[in-house]
Amino acid sequence: MVGPGDRVGVGVSGGADSTALLLLFLELREKLGSVLSVVHFNHKLRGKSSDADEKFVAKLAAKYGLTFHVGRADVAAKARREKANLEDAARRARYTFFAQLVVEGQVTRVAVAHTADDQAETVLAHILRGTGLAGLGAIHPVAGHIVRPLLDVRRAELRAYLRSRKQVWREDVTNRDVTRTRARIRKKLLPLLEKEFQPAVVEHLTTLAELAREDEAFLRAIAQERFDVLTQMHDDSIRIEAGDLLQPCKQMNLGPSEALSTRLVRQIVGKVKPGKGQLTAQHVDAILALASSGQSGKSLPLPGGIEVRRESNALVFLASASSTSNNGEEKTLAREFSHDLDLARAGTTVRVPQLGCVFRLRAIDWPVKRGETIQREAVLDRDRLLLPLVLRNWRPGDALHPLGRHHAHKLKRLLNEKRVSRWERNGWPVLTSGGIVAWARGFPVAAEFAADERTQAGIVIAEESL
Repeated sequence: MVGPGDRVGVGVSGGADSTALLLLFLELREKLGSVLSVVHFNHKLRGKSSDADEKFVAKLAAKYGLTFHVGRADVAAKARREKANLEDAARRARYTFFAQLVVEGQVTRVAVAHTADDQAETVLAHILRGTGLAGLGAIHPVAGHIVRPLLDVRRAELRAYLRSRKQVWREDVTNRDVTRTRARIRKKLLPLLEKEFQPAVVEHLTTLAELAREDEAFLRAIAQERFDVLTQMHDDSIRIEAGDLLQPCKQMNLGPSEALSTRLVRQIVGKVKPGKGQLTAQHVDAILALASSGQSGKSLPLPGGIEVRRESNALVFLASASSTSNNGEEKTLAREFSHDLDLARAGTTVRVPQLGCVFRLRAIDWPVKRGETIQREAVLDRDRLLLPLVLRNWRPGDALHPLGRHHAHKLKRLLNEKRVSRWERNGWPVLTSGGIVAWARGFPVAAEFAADERTQAGIVIAEESL
């Protein structure tokens, strides 16, 4: 957890556990070779009592000649503004302050005083609210720059240690407020379990948490390996085949594994999520149902500004680019553009920011170049093109008569045949000649505009990323 040269900020609230942690670090300071300081955060939740806690910790730091880092915030007001749970707001404010000290280089580690009792209470709290393997892991001994050296030590042992050192501490009366779930677990449930069911319940729960963390770490490692193999990363989205998500280990001749599938989902969402929002088990189940349904064109909004789309046989996870109509239905923002072209020059370049690409129209001498052009269906006869010549997004009602087909067809039908999702076709580019579609991305040019043996000058269209 700590080593020679580490600047360890010991988080001290003034309570028994954190005060004992400081004294233990002082005893081990020379052996560890660490530089100690004291870190305190005043949440302003108990008025004068909170200020008295701060003064107590400041005197303790001064007594041992340690640097004192203090942070303060009106957490109750912050929780009201954010409409957040008070305890969660306090924890986030405290750990944000710890992280700030690390970023500033004041400390390299912050040690906090969670005990075996805290661990057992957390495991029970997670079980009661409903949890999976990750939740059973409860409090981690090391989490980034946070270390928790006392997770195997009982709270009573620390109080006995303080009494042997004749060291006083501060009591937080809110810890006895049994209207809070954590306090009820501490004051009522755990004592009942110890007395009536299992005297070693705390030790057993902390062991359960340790085993759960080990198993979770193993499964996460496999999920990460599968993520690297099975997903396709793009600038703003992640794509995975539905079959691969449902059976991530089929290449290993293993059957479906919901344990890995759910972790893959959470990993993917974590990579693309732009905002706040918690992914619940119900959300994960809905994503897996979308993967197994086979309904292309369906989408699923998720917390944190995420959208999951079913595109053919794949799921695409991306930051949501949708808006909401007046009746509450989700609609996709249209990518519309229209550019008049002038082919009098040898070549024409058109930038289309809406699609993030550039179209280059190049004139070629067809009798000379046609031997180099593998597919005639990609070349337009320049002399057959009529004004106005317009590069624009496709519109409902557009029809194309692709070279090689007997009849013209609605472009919507052709896109469906090509299994282009409704999101991919948003802004699909077409070139119209005198109001007739002469070219559409991904299809042969229109038969009436295609180069043939009579063509003198051809037009080739190339698409490049911006």
